[in-house]
Amino acid sequence: MSKNTITLIIDGTKVTVEEGTSILDAAKKVDIEIPTLCHHEDLCVAGNCRVCVVEEKGKNNLTASCAAPATEGMDILTSSPKVRRARKDIMALLVSEHNTQCTTCYRNTNCELQTLASDYNVDNDIYLSVLKNNTTIDKSSWSIEKDDSKCIRCQRCVRTCAEIQHVNALAVTHKGHEMKISTFMDFPMNEIVCTNCGQCIIHCPTAALTERRYYDDIWEAIDDPTKHVVVNTAPSVRVALGEMFDYEPGKIVTGKMVTALKKMGFDSVLDTDFSADLTIIEEANELLVRLKKAFVDKEEVALPMITSCSPGWVKFIEHMYPEHLGHLSTCKSPQQMFGSMVKTYYAEKKGIDPKDIVCVAGMPCAAKKYEANRPEMRDSGFQDIDAGLTTRELGHMIKQAGIKFQELPEENFDKIMGESSGAAVVFGATGGVMEAALRTAYAVITGRPVPFDNLNITPVRGMESIKEITIKFEDCVPEYSFLEGIEAKFGIAHGLTNARAIMDQIVEGKSPYVFIEIMACPGGCIGGGGQPIPTTDEIRKKRIEAIYAEDMGKPIRMSHENPEIKEIYESFLKVPLGEKSHHLLHTKYRKRKRY
Repeated sequence: MSKNTITLIIDGTKVTVEEGTSILDAAKKVDIEIPTLCHHEDLCVAGNCRVCVVEEKGKNNLTASCAAPATEGMDILTSSPKVRRARKDIMALLVSEHNTQCTTCYRNTNCELQTLASDYNVDNDIYLSVLKNNTTIDKSSWSIEKDDSKCIRCQRCVRTCAEIQHVNALAVTHKGHEMKISTFMDFPMNEIVCTNCGQCIIHCPTAALTERRYYDDIWEAIDDPTKHVVVNTAPSVRVALGEMFDYEPGKIVTGKMVTALKKMGFDSVLDTDFSADLTIIEEANELLVRLKKAFVDKEEVALPMITSCSPGWVKFIEHMYPEHLGHLSTCKSPQQMFGSMVKTYYAEKKGIDPKDIVCVAGMPCAAKKYEANRPEMRDSGFQDIDAGLTTRELGHMIKQAGIKFQELPEENFDKIMGESSGAAVVFGATGGVMEAALRTAYAVITGRPVPFDNLNITPVRGMESIKEITIKFEDCVPEYSFLEGIEAKFGIAHGLTNARAIMDQIVEGKSPYVFIEIMACPGGCIGGGGQPIPTTDEIRKKRIEAIYAEDMGKPIRMSHENPEIKEIYESFLKVPLGEKSHHLLHTKYRKRKRY
């Protein structure tokens, strides 16, 4: 049923919009940009900052355009003298409470407050600074820094944590000039139920929340002649890194990225997609083992099995549903599998003592920093991944090196753990892990490709909150005849609010699925908390399109057909889920407190 429409006037131009449209969105229809600091298209309406005020003719009070619906006959002025004075005054007040170390601030080039203060010519001395001297930066987390001196109390982070992630690690506390964004009982970030996903970071308009930055440590390792520094980059990085160098979202910059990393001095530039293929082999076989135990051996086994690639999701279930940890796949994430293989297989192949190898991961994710430092991730005898860098950090390092990114030629990843399939590439998008797993699992079970056009399993793709697909297994190979005729249902969720809905089904014993993919971030890794800012739904969709385009361009598009994967099993791991692969590529997770 279509909505009614209304007509209003904005700055002298007639605009017709659906009933219920905000004044802010109505203005966008006629290309009028109203500034705001608390509004974000991912989040509910707040109206906290009041920067978006507009004047309605005939009324004395100004209106917050993000929170006010457009009504029939409204006559709106978005830039009258009264509006401009009010906006400048509001921003001057915010600046008076803000740590204006802008020249050295991490968000210097894309701080929304700084941009608006400059646009409205806000001087630092309009109001006396009331910045508190005792403000400290919370660096207790491996993943996230919290600097209250740069917080403008817009509450985007609070709404992100509550609405998108359903974690509620942050809250508004105190009143008036004492109001602040706090953790539970003001505990340090590393002591609260924070999943480290970093969604608060990409929604923060200033540098009040940032990732923990480790690039100085990486430069030190690169400059150390006794160290062999290896970097591997995730599929989502290559479709977003270009945004750090003024490319349009979704531009595939794989070759230029590889060239840049080599010029920076990394001894070997490899592909996390290799270990994504490795993950699929182990994960698909683990699922088949569980299905055999359930259908043939009649054993009690935790089904549905759930992916464990997303460290934000893993920490969420450890806190919120610890009694159901048995549903998690025991597979490490591709990042951690990569590190384990570098410190063993790669070291052996190269003849390098693993203690001299520094393994760096370029990731779209803030939680990967935390994951790298989990005590469980040392099965190689060393810390598997020594440091995690976000896409943003990689971009800053390339700039620090004085490299003109857009002028670079394109090079290929180095050999030994540099080859990958298209299935590994799609890991970066929500539904991608499921698609990669189904391409391989179906081929193993039936001996033929999955019955979708050109291997494109389109029902698992897209930005719907929860997706599902049913696949019927017919004409199975003898080893998997127990699956003959079975219609198996598979589920996909992205964002932790949707993960909670999936888990509540499991708690109630009503889950219809045998296998579920869960990613902590909206859109999957392409929307990770370490990606370039801004990240919006439109940008996520463009990055996803690029992911699938790269998949289609790959000569090999199923993980089990990757020749380097075949080689690593033949010469090193021997068999999936074998003693060696189980020791190096699998792990356990643990119950955590809610607070």
